[in-house]
Amino acid sequence: MKKIFGLLVATALFVSCGEKKEEKKDGFEMNRTKTEKKSEEVSEGVPVDMDNEGIGPYKNIKFPAEINKELAAAGEAKYNTVCTACHMADQRMIGPALSGVYERRNPAWVMNMLANPTEMIKEDPIAKALLKEYNNAIMLNNNLSDEDTRAIAEYLRTL
Repeated sequence: MKKIFGLLVATALFVSCGEKKEEKKDGFEMNRTKTEKKSEEVSEGVPVDMDNEGIGPYKNIKFPAEINKELAAAGEAKYNTVCTACHMADQRMIGPALSGVYERRNPAWVMNMLANPTEMIKEDPIAKALLKEYNNAIMLNNNLSDEDTRAIAEYLRTL
């Protein structure tokens, strides 16, 4: 009895370790492997526009050459409380990555978007394009004061 059982186990191992033959099927075949795009291959479908100042109170904003470290620190604290739910510096989330934002947007546009997102989304072509690009995720109005808006804008310069 033990010899028969041993022979069955040996046969089962031999058969299971054997070479599998793949059968080709005619018709449709779907490969469900997930492919991820590298971050440099993923491009924002929204054009760069340095002339658009947006809709709101901020016009002709010019930053001094040197970053105000005290103002940037206040901006970082405010950013961490109101912005990080949707934005990261170097990674796309619910909203766009904000590192290098001033290479894509006018400073007045950024400040108007921070202070006046509802009107920007209604009227500004870039804000509308961003809304579409980010699956209609609306930026909420955080009722930022002028000081908070300027502080966050200064912090964004450090990213």
